[in-house]
Amino acid sequence: MNRGELVVLEGAEGVGKTTQARRLVAELTRSGLGCVHVREPGGTSLGEAIRDVLLRPFRTIAPTAEALLFMASRAQLVSEKIQPALVAGNVVVLDRFFLSTYAYQIHGRGLPANEVRAANHLAVGDLAPTVTIVLHLPDNDGLARAGKRSGHDYMEQLGDEFHARVGAAFDDFATPDWQRRHPECGPIVSVDAGGSPDDVFRRIVAAIGVYAPRLGVELTAALEQEVAK
Repeated sequence: MNRGELVVLEGAEGVGKTTQARRLVAELTRSGLGCVHVREPGGTSLGEAIRDVLLRPFRTIAPTAEALLFMASRAQLVSEKIQPALVAGNVVVLDRFFLSTYAYQIHGRGLPANEVRAANHLAVGDLAPTVTIVLHLPDNDGLARAGKRSGHDYMEQLGDEFHARVGAAFDDFATPDWQRRHPECGPIVSVDAGGSPDDVFRRIVAAIGVYAPRLGVELTAALEQEVAK
């Protein structure tokens, strides 16, 4: 049995990661592929409890404690859900992974990069995504979208300067030089999150197809069937 594929959707607040992840899972499942959809922080009983601690509004958490809580959730998710699914040959679609830690805790919070990377390696070992799709919108557009959902969570309330640093970090992650210096992150593709959800999904499918051709073929066929209806 072939090992499965790990596809990660990343980006700053309000870029549409969760919407696109759900559609990706639906299309892959409709194609007959085994698919597991998880999110960070969360995805396990421990992870969901940590998520509640981390994202509840109007709470103060020391940056180091914040980073380590994310790592604890991640370590449990990899052990309990991601690695078993990959070994079984399934596709794992993950809403956020460790690029978010690099963006929010290293660039946003200013924590030491080498120490955060070491902690991340402890949490995930040598696991790297097949491909990470970074959805991009201007910072203010994403935050405006996020605020319409149900008010801002803890991370969304951290101010314009913080989110500008995070957005700039995600832009940097997609550059060849950054990826060369961070092989643990695997391939990273920046995708424009503007336009209709259908337009964005087509761009995601094209990006996935470069690094996971089997998934690209299945997803493209699914899109063609929808157009033919």
